[in-house]
Amino acid sequence: MAIKLTKKIKDKESSDVKRQLTGYRAKIVSFILIAFSLFEIWYNSFGIIPGIFKNAVHLGFLLALTFLLFPAGKKSPKDRFSWWDITLAILGASVGLYIVLFYNDLHMVRGSVPNTRDLFFAAMACVLVLAAARRTIGLLIPILSIIFLAYAKFGPYFPGLFGHAGLSWHRILYRMYLTYEGLFGITLTVSATYIFIFVLFGAFLKISGAASFFNDIALAAAGRRRGGPAQVAVLSSALMGTLSGSAVANVATTGAFTIPLMKRIGYKPYFAGAVEAAASTGGMIMPPIMGAAAFIMCSFLGVPYLTVMAAAVIPALLYYAGIFMMVDIEAKKLGLSGLPKEELPDVKKVLKEKGLLVVPILVIIYTLIAGKTPLFAGFSGIVSTIFVSWLAKGANRIGFKECFQALEDGARGAIVVGMACAVCGFIVGVAAMTGVGSVLAHNIMQFSGGIIFVALLLVMVTCIVLSMGLPSTALYIIVAVTAAPALEQLGVLPLAAHFFVFWFGAMSNVTPPVALASYTAAGIAGSDPMETGWQGLKLTLAGFIVPFIFIYNPIMLMQDFNIFDGILVIITALLGVFSLAIAVENYFSRKLYIFERLAFFSGSLMLIKPGLFTDLAGLTILVLTFIFHIISTRSKNNKVSEVI
Repeated sequence: MAIKLTKKIKDKESSDVKRQLTGYRAKIVSFILIAFSLFEIWYNSFGIIPGIFKNAVHLGFLLALTFLLFPAGKKSPKDRFSWWDITLAILGASVGLYIVLFYNDLHMVRGSVPNTRDLFFAAMACVLVLAAARRTIGLLIPILSIIFLAYAKFGPYFPGLFGHAGLSWHRILYRMYLTYEGLFGITLTVSATYIFIFVLFGAFLKISGAASFFNDIALAAAGRRRGGPAQVAVLSSALMGTLSGSAVANVATTGAFTIPLMKRIGYKPYFAGAVEAAASTGGMIMPPIMGAAAFIMCSFLGVPYLTVMAAAVIPALLYYAGIFMMVDIEAKKLGLSGLPKEELPDVKKVLKEKGLLVVPILVIIYTLIAGKTPLFAGFSGIVSTIFVSWLAKGANRIGFKECFQALEDGARGAIVVGMACAVCGFIVGVAAMTGVGSVLAHNIMQFSGGIIFVALLLVMVTCIVLSMGLPSTALYIIVAVTAAPALEQLGVLPLAAHFFVFWFGAMSNVTPPVALASYTAAGIAGSDPMETGWQGLKLTLAGFIVPFIFIYNPIMLMQDFNIFDGILVIITALLGVFSLAIAVENYFSRKLYIFERLAFFSGSLMLIKPGLFTDLAGLTILVLTFIFHIISTRSKNNKVSEVI
């Protein structure tokens, strides 16, 4: 059963299946990839063309590259593309070119009245986007998009509040392709600007050797600690979260290194896989990039990018602190030690040789804090990466050859997330045309009876179910359109509402039955996927509590923030996470009595929730329980000594 489930998940994760081209085919695709990156750099720096033309060219590149690089199915050749793939690639490029050539004629000459040719290209564009999305991100989002399109057309046949007058295919095709509202709307705009530039920055940073630097610095910092490799997994995944917002990609990148280390020192395979899955999932909520969803969030909310980035700091800190503490307690329970000193990199040497590689990330953070745009920050990061690669002794120097490789890798890395943004344009467009988001919000309010806590539980379940198996950008778009309006109608701060739905969308990666990050880690660890999935869920328990807290007290999202309250929130929340880790692991100096475990758990909830009364109550419970635990443990040890 476990093997079948793992295979099913791997088949579903179709974005991992790319063609490995050679010869002239590889050169052709490399040329297109580099041209794609150069176009994006030109447009996002000094190029001046209408935004919809930019989006159209962006979509044309995405479609052409998808059909050339991603096979149609398991039996399709993996080392070459067929004449059918070439035909689809040409058609994909043509639907982008068509907008550039005829958009002004449609809206300025013909008064926005589409002709048969316009509608033909609109229908072709919709079919090609759905087909390309299936190749890159699997069946789930294309099927969901088709359901949304059917909902727009067949509105009268839906029951109750979900019913509406229905829209003609003529109007649906027009809105989806010939305006800013569908395929070329906000999601593709973000893909063509912020997301692409930061994916390109990540490609330059990886070529410079930053990934190995992150691993080395994590090993040097935590390798010798009790259960050190597990803490290395947590640290390296948090650092890699600045480059990749994909939980599955983080597992594949850092897990191949950390999981064998964890197994070597004594962690069970399922626990080692769960640690990596839990830590890698945190990369999706790790500032500054947050899996590129941060850029879409600030566009949806109309707030500065810095606001979104700052809001993620305290929740991300608590998430990783919870995992870090749990793996430490597990190591203490099992009596594990760290790695030998001689096997670890020397921290002084690592910092001396590669320390400058952290400069690009600092440059991005500084430029954002200074009030610059994310685009400017991304470009600054790329330029600084090239510069420091020549100064850092242990870095890979970026010359012309490496620049072209980074341009190619960046465009290649932008295909999956770009197609996710493109196909989600159907969902956003239909939601705007039909008001389905408001309908879902009304139903959630009806079921909850207007009680915020009940509504939060309903929204949490909705977000986890809707997000299963989806990349970060796609899952955020879907939950932002369908679930966030319910919380906003209940008076929740919009930023908190969007963070709540995005957070639980991300948590679907470690929530069985479709916990992709956990199943990927299980494959590396050689463990049972479901056992790994449930352990990963256990390790991320703090992550299921924190979002409820920042809904009630947005100070955790840096809203109405002041230094004193901020420091108090961080300290008490960390104590609460520590208490929660003890309760979940059921161990501190010894196995806990049942009432101790309940006391630690209840104290943790009070400490995590900001507020003077809850903090004092939680601290009192925690101190009294600790005193009892220490005294009873010493008494028990003394009795054992007397018997001996």
